[in-house]
Amino acid sequence: MRKWTICSFLLLLCLLFLLPDQGRNLHANAEADSDAPVDPPKVEEKIGAVPHGLSTDSDVVKREAESMSRKSLRSSAEKFEFQAEVSRLMDIIINSLYSNKDIFLRELISNASDALDKIRFLSLTDKEILGEGDDAKLEIQIKLDKEKKILSIRDRGIGMTKEDLIKNLGTIAKSGTSAFVEKMQTSGDLNLIGQFGVGFYSVYLVADYVEVISKHNDDKQHVWESKADGAFAISEDTWNEPLGRGTEIRLHLREEAQEYLEEHKLKELVKKYSEFINFPIHLWATKEVEEEVPAEEDDASDDEDNVKKTTSEWELLNDVKAIWLRSPREVTDEEYTKFYHSLAKDFGEEKPMTWSHFNAEGDVEFKAVLFVPPKAPHDLYESYYNANKSNLKLYVRRVFISDEFDELLPKYLNFLLGLVDSDTLPLNVSREMLQQHSSLKTIKKKLIRKALDMIRKLAEEDPDESSDTDKKEVEESGDSNEKKGQYAKFWNEFGKSIKLGIIEDATNRNRLAKLLRFETTKSDGKLTSLDKYIARMKSGQKDIFYITGTSKEQLENSPFLENLKKKGYEVIFFTDPVDEYLMQYLMDYEDKKFQNVSKEGLKLGKESKLKQLKESFKELTKWWKGALASENVDDVKLSNRLADSPCVVVTSKYGWSSNMERIMQSQTLSDASKQAYMRGKRVLEINPRHPIIKELQARVAKDPEDESVKETAKLIYQTALMESGFVLNEPKDFASRIYSSVKKSLNISPDAAVEEEDDVEETETETETSSKETESSPKIEEEAVDEDVNDEL
Repeated sequence: MRKWTICSFLLLLCLLFLLPDQGRNLHANAEADSDAPVDPPKVEEKIGAVPHGLSTDSDVVKREAESMSRKSLRSSAEKFEFQAEVSRLMDIIINSLYSNKDIFLRELISNASDALDKIRFLSLTDKEILGEGDDAKLEIQIKLDKEKKILSIRDRGIGMTKEDLIKNLGTIAKSGTSAFVEKMQTSGDLNLIGQFGVGFYSVYLVADYVEVISKHNDDKQHVWESKADGAFAISEDTWNEPLGRGTEIRLHLREEAQEYLEEHKLKELVKKYSEFINFPIHLWATKEVEEEVPAEEDDASDDEDNVKKTTSEWELLNDVKAIWLRSPREVTDEEYTKFYHSLAKDFGEEKPMTWSHFNAEGDVEFKAVLFVPPKAPHDLYESYYNANKSNLKLYVRRVFISDEFDELLPKYLNFLLGLVDSDTLPLNVSREMLQQHSSLKTIKKKLIRKALDMIRKLAEEDPDESSDTDKKEVEESGDSNEKKGQYAKFWNEFGKSIKLGIIEDATNRNRLAKLLRFETTKSDGKLTSLDKYIARMKSGQKDIFYITGTSKEQLENSPFLENLKKKGYEVIFFTDPVDEYLMQYLMDYEDKKFQNVSKEGLKLGKESKLKQLKESFKELTKWWKGALASENVDDVKLSNRLADSPCVVVTSKYGWSSNMERIMQSQTLSDASKQAYMRGKRVLEINPRHPIIKELQARVAKDPEDESVKETAKLIYQTALMESGFVLNEPKDFASRIYSSVKKSLNISPDAAVEEEDDVEETETETETSSKETESSPKIEEEAVDEDVNDEL
């Protein structure tokens, strides 16, 4: 019995030694089959692991490599389909021939910075949210694995829950997705991807498989993975190192993207694109160092040997002090341009038009940098009054708070980009309470003034905007070529914003009016200003003359300008629909009133001759007003604005112009009853020197009841109505009068009738013929079938 016991014990010992080896062999065989789905390691294998992200422990690196070497979705993961718009976007990126693939790193670092901003803001009211140790370090880490061809970007930001991963990276397309796809199809410029909030997908420029590992304080750690083949998968992460909090993105690089595994390339990209990120960016860098090794004991010499050794450590890549904290004198133009590109997420070749960097002191202290972009955003005026589109980032004592503070700038300046850092605002309050803080009003007031000064200076430094004396000074400064035409470019991009500012901002209306630009009858196709217009005004001219319409070409031939041009007066052309609203608010400038030359009240110096003629035409004007009773004409008067035309229709001073009527009628939800109330009273002004008017005066004096004369008077009025820009209420009536006039000129009797078409019988015959053909067609078909059968037989 004792022998059997000893034998059994020895057999058990052998089995215990053999089983681990067999397990390891099975595990190795399973990993060798790369095509087969591999289940993630059990969580028990992680016991005792070091709890921080990009650990350099050799065992951890091995485990990470095992999990990352696969390029197929895990079999145990929950599968999802990308939303159609996201799939479309990814197809465009993957198949793009866009040469600048570097942008992917810029977008990932920018997203990491945003995540860090969010957790830092939340920590202002909840300090425990950051955790302890490495988790409390707000930083970005970049690490590469040349052997596995994997590039990793890690942040200790807010992280994402499982729902966040689904929402942000797959199923729900943000509003920018469609806009970006549309922009790509028209311009093909992938460089703007960050402006549309879909920068993450740029990873597929360089990677064919992507893993996103994320841990949010409110959820477990999850892994999002996709090969960009229309699907993605999410699973609970039980095999990677616990992140603590934050997100790590692993890019399995394509063969043609191996350059991004070079440290010097990554350093170059961070320097170029992410130099002004407000969090430290570290790269796990290797370097060779020389170590002194003591000589061996049997070596007679006292010299020590130097041996080269490769070491790795985290290297800080962005140690530049924040631009807004530096003195403006210390910052170069190149640095301002780089900072603008970083803010705008636009890394094209164009520089910002201008910028302003200043420190505000007093009761409210803050530092700010404002930029005018080279181009207007694609959606600048879409949903202008409904959308929140602030482009200013608000910092409080170097802590990012928000980029959605509408209280910092009015809507009409929402095209400006920049940053405000206040030392006065409180840190540890909610965003809602901060919006109500009294200091914000003071900050807003100073920002508006600085912004308008910046734009005014842009105009003053433009040689095209300067007078001859000022032009010499600008040219002597040496910047004339670079600044030439800059204000015209600004006006073409953002002029509508200045006009909206005049409408909305009564306090700064005069400052904004100085920035207005327009063409006139004397500007030779160039833009001019109100100050220049006033400098050119004729002596005795009290009003600033302007006219509104659809185009400059149409206005140049307007009958309203005939006498004004003849007498040498300058008239402003307003051709933008918003100009009609603008001139309802801009009533005067530098003590000069504005006068629409298509409305009543136009005065052109002394008009004594017109007063003398008024009495002699009194009978005609009275008769004509009666003849137009059905046309809703308020009055008929002699005109001081006509030179070559017989007459023109003007509106009352405070009613709508013909251009405004047309604009309002084109509105989708316009109210006809309100339009009738706002429509200006129409006045027919006649030219007493015109032969048509003189002949009509003679005919009326001879026989005021002559119906043909009345019809002629109505036809003249309707023609003038059209020439003055109005839409005829009854075009059929106008056409009938034209045809009657044509008949008369051709000596055709007014009673001549149109010949009737004599084709009734022919129509009936055609009908009978067609019916017979229809009846005979079946017989023809039957005969054709019989012939086919006979042929086959």
